[in-house]
Amino acid sequence: MLHLRLITPAEQTEDAVRLIKGTVGTTHLCVLSGAARDPVGDVVLCDVAREAADDLLSGLQRLGLDTTGSIAVENVDLSLSERADRAEEEAPGEGADAVLWEHLTEATHEESTLSVTYLSFLTLATMIAACGVVLDNAVLIVGAMAVGPEFGPLAGVSTATVQRRPRLAMRSLIALLVGFAVAMALTVAFSLFMDAVGLFTEEQLKGERPQTGFVYAPDWFSFVVAVLAGAAGTLSLTSAKSGALVGVAISVTTVPAAANAAVALSYGDTVQTWGSTEQLLLNLLGITLAGMLTLLAQKQLWRKQHARLRRRTAA
Repeated sequence: MLHLRLITPAEQTEDAVRLIKGTVGTTHLCVLSGAARDPVGDVVLCDVAREAADDLLSGLQRLGLDTTGSIAVENVDLSLSERADRAEEEAPGEGADAVLWEHLTEATHEESTLSVTYLSFLTLATMIAACGVVLDNAVLIVGAMAVGPEFGPLAGVSTATVQRRPRLAMRSLIALLVGFAVAMALTVAFSLFMDAVGLFTEEQLKGERPQTGFVYAPDWFSFVVAVLAGAAGTLSLTSAKSGALVGVAISVTTVPAAANAAVALSYGDTVQTWGSTEQLLLNLLGITLAGMLTLLAQKQLWRKQHARLRRRTAA
């Protein structure tokens, strides 16, 4: 279940209440007349099944409450209520399959912001991966994958494309490209420093690397894994199962490929630089494409489910 807290101008409260009552899967409706002070208005509280929330939120936005008042949504971790159980049974589909499009857009907007923190995480992840590829250490590679924050902008591009929001798409794309450019440039400097103090050597980079050689040898398996990981990552975002993102993060070689390209560039190794860049671009493309296809499939699925509900209600 989700809990909604609305602040509504007094003249719009009845419209909001009527919409909530008319939405299948809602319950625990409360109206506190005149309780709001900033903005001035009434406070309306209700619970809604997750699978019915997107329609309700869209209706509330059509009323203009996101402009004239406020719409706040939070998860209900525990609800001991027979009425809540009945509301979830009445709502179409399963809560785990529901997509809250506004929540997804907001989440990806935050994750795709080109901030100092984002750049720091991506740069540190790339430097850790640089140590991993030079030392041929798979543990460091996995650690770098887990630290990297690049899935946020990738999800932002996918979501914005499906939702037809060009500004969010451009924002996410800029965060992705600028982030990797800055991280790789700083990792080149890091690699030169490590070479100067004798911790990196060109022989290590060009020697046999059975654990990490894959990062500059792209093939169709790389693309297939990126597509699968992109679909899994998108599902984890839309279903609120964020723990799955850890598995996604350590399955795709975006950060390690960027790190290998940076280290190879510092030694003038164009073969590994180009191979790693290809690997990076291939994975970014696969994740983005899979994210868009997954969101489109979910959108189509929910349209069919709601169409069946409307036919059943009309009958």
